[in-house]
Amino acid sequence: MPINLSRENANTGKIVAAWTVKEYEKYERSRRWYWIMAIVTVSLLVYSVIEANYLFTLIIVLFGIILYLHEMQEPIEVQFAITETGIVMGNKFYSYSELENFWIIYNPPMVKNLYFGTKSILKHRFQVPLLDNDPRPIRDFLNKYLKEDLDQEEEPLSDRINRAVRLH
Repeated sequence: MPINLSRENANTGKIVAAWTVKEYEKYERSRRWYWIMAIVTVSLLVYSVIEANYLFTLIIVLFGIILYLHEMQEPIEVQFAITETGIVMGNKFYSYSELENFWIIYNPPMVKNLYFGTKSILKHRFQVPLLDNDPRPIRDFLNKYLKEDLDQEEEPLSDRINRAVRLH
């Protein structure tokens, strides 16, 4: 059940900032992109069969199926909120004790993201698009509860690659 961002919630505290974001960014892809991906995929399949590496063949086929299924879905919109006790992303609440740090990469118009580092081994960070929100009050508020990682001056390499290749 999504959090009702129009009122205070006893579990999450007072909402300081809230906005709606898409689960992931869906890129417009040209015919050229599909042709290049098809050529790369077929080339890898031919190589894996020639080398008799059938596990690699299976991985390529599964990756293609997953990419196709992902392409057929539209990203869902989720509520994001910064509260007095943590952050809310969709139905998931992260208390500040679960988060390690945060950083903001703000290079409009291409990159306007808020990143959170978590203490979890499985999901060590996640990103929230700032959209048209002013990052300064968000930074000021989060600095009260979390350490800002000032060493992070660029978006992570994986995010840059995803945007360049348009995989997400």
